[in-house]
Amino acid sequence: MAQVTLPRSSATNTSNGLSPAAASVRRHDRDRFQTALFAPAADREALFALYAFNYEIARVRETVREPMLGQIRLQWWREAIGTAYGDAAPRRHEIVEAVTAAIRSRRLSRTRFDRLIDARGRDLDADPPATLAALEDYAEASSAPLILLALEVLDAGSPAAEEAARHIGIAYALSGILRALPHVAATGGRMPLPGGVEIGPRSTAALRESAKAIAAAASAHLAAARARRREVPARALPALLPAQVAATALRRLERAGFDPFVPGIADRDPLQAWRLAVAMLFHRF
Repeated sequence: MAQVTLPRSSATNTSNGLSPAAASVRRHDRDRFQTALFAPAADREALFALYAFNYEIARVRETVREPMLGQIRLQWWREAIGTAYGDAAPRRHEIVEAVTAAIRSRRLSRTRFDRLIDARGRDLDADPPATLAALEDYAEASSAPLILLALEVLDAGSPAAEEAARHIGIAYALSGILRALPHVAATGGRMPLPGGVEIGPRSTAALRESAKAIAAAASAHLAAARARRREVPARALPALLPAQVAATALRRLERAGFDPFVPGIADRDPLQAWRLAVAMLFHRF
């Protein structure tokens, strides 16, 4: 029988004064760490807990060799989240404890956690999404519920904000898939591109066409989100700032002729923090 290793916290040491959840997000999820810094101080730890939890379940596919082991790890997280909605003490795990505190203090929706975990179960499937529509559905399930939970933390869940969150979740996830392609190719990993497009060490016409189609879908979702901008309360903005990250990535890709293998295209944006600050200043996302 295969040996099962239960999840352990991936947080680094906290000698820098950050909580374990914040340290994990700063190390592993730069985008969301930066967006959380624009939230009110009283809300940041709950956001860091959400984003650290998301990282833990998102990395399951990369840490197991067999789908069954991945499902066992995801079930571990499902049970840990379930415990947070009762009275029992949480499991002794830094991220579990942090997300439990966020759930109990902010009365966060359990269905959104369940949907995120279910989406990560799809990461373990042998076959990628067969169509662009299926990829968009996966992008929504794996990303939008996290933004909706962030809106709950910020007490900013208006209908307009929630609709924008859904579109931004899809756009951010799709742009993230495109940004990750060079890394996936270099490490021999798996990426859910529709239509059976192969990811090799070099760009191909088929890959560029697929990237262009995915980018167009992401841009359309960004446009739909931004159409509601004037109706979205200012307190919702820190949750919606991933739209800025996605927009920058999509502009880079378009300038590169939708070739994700152009050198430097997946590099970090050195001006990202400034772009986010300007977006907050002018009530944009």
